[in-house]
Amino acid sequence: MTEQAHFNRSIYWYGVFPGCCFAVESSKAKHNMKHITLISATLITLSTSAQDPVTISTGQGNSQQVFYSLSSGVQATAPLATWDLAFEITGFTGSILVNTAKGLTVYETPAAITAWESVSTPDEANWTPIHNSDTDWSQGALTYGNDLEQPDGLNLGWGTYNMITHTIAGTKIYVIADGQGGYHKLRINSLMGGVYDFTYAGLDGGNEVNGSLAKPAFASKNFAYWSMSAHAALDPEPPTADWELLFTKYIGFIPTPYALAGVLHNKGIEVLQVDGVPAGQADPWSGPYSMDINTIGADWKTFDMNTFQWTFAEDRTYFVKDHAGSIWALIFTGYGGTATGEMTFTQELVSVASIEEQAQLAFALYPNPVRDGRLSMVLDAPMSQALLSLHDASGRLVHEQLLTGIDGLSPRMVDVTALRPGLYLARVQAQGHTRAARFVVE
Repeated sequence: MTEQAHFNRSIYWYGVFPGCCFAVESSKAKHNMKHITLISATLITLSTSAQDPVTISTGQGNSQQVFYSLSSGVQATAPLATWDLAFEITGFTGSILVNTAKGLTVYETPAAITAWESVSTPDEANWTPIHNSDTDWSQGALTYGNDLEQPDGLNLGWGTYNMITHTIAGTKIYVIADGQGGYHKLRINSLMGGVYDFTYAGLDGGNEVNGSLAKPAFASKNFAYWSMSAHAALDPEPPTADWELLFTKYIGFIPTPYALAGVLHNKGIEVLQVDGVPAGQADPWSGPYSMDINTIGADWKTFDMNTFQWTFAEDRTYFVKDHAGSIWALIFTGYGGTATGEMTFTQELVSVASIEEQAQLAFALYPNPVRDGRLSMVLDAPMSQALLSLHDASGRLVHEQLLTGIDGLSPRMVDVTALRPGLYLARVQAQGHTRAARFVVE
């Protein structure tokens, strides 16, 4: 069926408050939006005939990382083995990944950061092996031992946040083994003014290198990467807004650490796995979507030891919400093994987020950080009421209130004097729409 539409130009104005910037529709734009006939205020279901087959190759031995957009295809392909460390650019967590998928092993030593010279010989028996999370980009190996789940948690694992200077000072020494008898010791000295400062050397102290990465240079990305062999920054990752899926080799836990080839999804992307329903009949609204980055993961394929062939579930569908809120159905149908690294699936756009829905709800918080216990909110919504919930760094609900009397642009004051210092998430829900933002209480 062909859909016809007349689009009306939306008019936006921008409001700027200390610590935030946001965009809302003007009343004229809202009036015009009511005349859109292509897409209703809710999601519409499209024809199920456009099941496009796609094959992504991660290369022999799964040696390539492929960043993929559901609407635009492959955005970037980069060799997996070129990088060793990845430093988080966005968010407050300061996650640092170690490229264990290429065979590196990372240990946390018991030595304080000031005892650099004392870490001089291999001592795995007294070191703690640590790993990147396979469910959360913001829990890299070097965040091991953090207390961010606590309301006043300021320990990021590799360092501690200073609420006065707003810097993170390193506290630990790590050792990275290359699997071939080579070792490097590593310390993250600080994150200050948006710049990561770090040092690595051989266990004997030789070939010491002081490196740095400036967040602003990678502002549109999730991570900036570093090669410890080239002693240089790398930029293999496309802008965050340009991709949803990463086809790669990674370390999963089943339950012990094990190299897997599969699909991880980007920050902010949600995925629903539906089992037990024949392909083409699964319901994209049949359950809650997950932000665990390995929801697709590697278990869409199974190796049959009797036939020595890869098999695929005929009754499994993945639904992926892209950056715009549209939903795609993915069904995996093939894997070429390590010989080719090819992963084959069909993808189908099953619903699209309406233009009006994408602008239904907006809010801004200020000041950020909050210092006097009073958090100001500006809410813009066409509905009359919304639910505000505040969550601590562990996801625990710490405050909830119903916002009523909303009429377009509405200011609100939220009392957060009862909250301990730390990182929080504010979530606003109204008529099936959800928006979220982080803030810090000092």
